[in-house]
Amino acid sequence: MVNEEDLLNKKPGVNKPLIGVAVAVVLVALGAWYYFAHRDAKPMPTVAQVEPPPVPPAEEAIQHPMPESTDTSQPPLPDLGSSDKAISGALGDAVGAPVIAQYLVPDNIIRHMVVTVDNLPRQKVAVDRRPVVPATGTFMVNGDEEHATLDAQNFQRYEPMVAALSNINMQRVGAVYLHFYPLFQKSYQDLGYPNGYFNDRLVKVIDLLLATPQPAAPIALVRPNVMYMFADPALESLPAGQKLLIRMGPDNAAAVKVKLKELRAIITTSAPKH
Repeated sequence: MVNEEDLLNKKPGVNKPLIGVAVAVVLVALGAWYYFAHRDAKPMPTVAQVEPPPVPPAEEAIQHPMPESTDTSQPPLPDLGSSDKAISGALGDAVGAPVIAQYLVPDNIIRHMVVTVDNLPRQKVAVDRRPVVPATGTFMVNGDEEHATLDAQNFQRYEPMVAALSNINMQRVGAVYLHFYPLFQKSYQDLGYPNGYFNDRLVKVIDLLLATPQPAAPIALVRPNVMYMFADPALESLPAGQKLLIRMGPDNAAAVKVKLKELRAIITTSAPKH
């Protein structure tokens, strides 16, 4: 058995346990689709190394501006550092408290969402900053180390999460995102993008995930060291978010993309290019 997180995020020639993911919440919209694989006990634990953000570019024009919230019934926003209770409650009201309790990691919610979204286009994502709990079960492979393929039984591990995501009203989630957007923006700037705009980054990440290819089954794997990798170099070089969508299976990936398209339509007026 092997840690799927390592397979999804591992660069060729590098043997470090990393995670994949997405869905974003974004979200438990952000959230819910972004599930990480169950960690195995075989590899020695290592400290996840997150690629540092690039040097901040000069300020660019905002492509997807968020309107200011006009809902006067909402309480004032808390500080970013004390926002967990407020956004957890708001998401619970929007999608159901049981879903939030089951899937959302309750600490540093906004910061972890922002970090994860920012890293989905990269080769690895920080395990200790994931906003959702790992999927249950063990990564399964057909064949042996010399002739291995991805076992389709792995797809079942994601079905409960995808079912929960499919039932989410994205308009309500979008309203939560709009209300808390100043805190998402501050967290993104604190991450090392003083001139960046988080909603633009989110839209780019959603577009990246929507463009995830769907390779024909069976998907061949190789195991040059401890961890399995995609045998096809083109698949192995994909961003972490796209690789996880592939690992979820075509039906689950299609359901996730439906919700991502709904979220994108809420947070921007321009249609995706895909």
